Amino acid sequence: MSKMELFVWGVLPYIIAAIFITAIIWRYVTDPFGWTSKSSEVLEKRILRWGSLFFHYGLIAVFCGHIAGLLVPVSVYRSLGISDEAYHLVAIVGGLPAGIITFIGVLILLYRRFAVARIRLTSSAGDKIALVVLAIVILSGLAATAANAVSHSGFDYRTTINPWLRGLFVFQPDPELMRTVPLGFKIHILTTFVLYLVMPFTRLVHVFSLPLGYLRRSYVLYRRRGEAGAEAALYDR
Repeated sequence: MSKMELFVWGVLPYIIAAIFITAIIWRYVTDPFGWTSKSSEVLEKRILRWGSLFFHYGLIAVFCGHIAGLLVPVSVYRSLGISDEAYHLVAIVGGLPAGIITFIGVLILLYRRFAVARIRLTSSAGDKIALVVLAIVILSGLAATAANAVSHSGFDYRTTINPWLRGLFVFQPDPELMRTVPLGFKIHILTTFVLYLVMPFTRLVHVFSLPLGYLRRSYVLYRRRGEAGAEAALYDR
């Protein structure tokens, strides 16, 4: 393995992580009121409804699939009696449709961002870059997965990318595990690195804003003006 490959798979992930964490903290501290998805629903709703629906629901499924495939050791599945053939069949049958739905969603959002005049004129460069990078990441993942399924190469990311990624979390990276990984998956990982660099500076930061405050928020009551006046009159008596 070359020095460049050792750097890319053994050092670069930590550089990306350091920049990502630092930038996220800096953004939150210096621009708390800009920490938002900047909803443009008031400018256009019909296209947004479908694009957002496809993208967000598809992304949730893709995220869960990545957790199951990249963080759960292959030994866990085998100990549960799940054969490699059964696992890969479920991963393809469930993963590819989820990825396609997510990609359709991001294409709809891209079309809306660039084709609808009111949205285009009120969009920042970061808004456009975020969607373009997301589209590239999703497309590269779909292409890598489809190519691996069609080629029947026998490549198993659970024994290569999976332990490499888990090694990063415990500060014991093994770049050698990435030697046999197909180029398509490497491109997908590298485009994901770019996404992490872009995220802190765009509206994508809203993914970290869970509306937990709504769980303990008091209900907001709306009454017609006549009802409010009648209630006030009762209190005046």
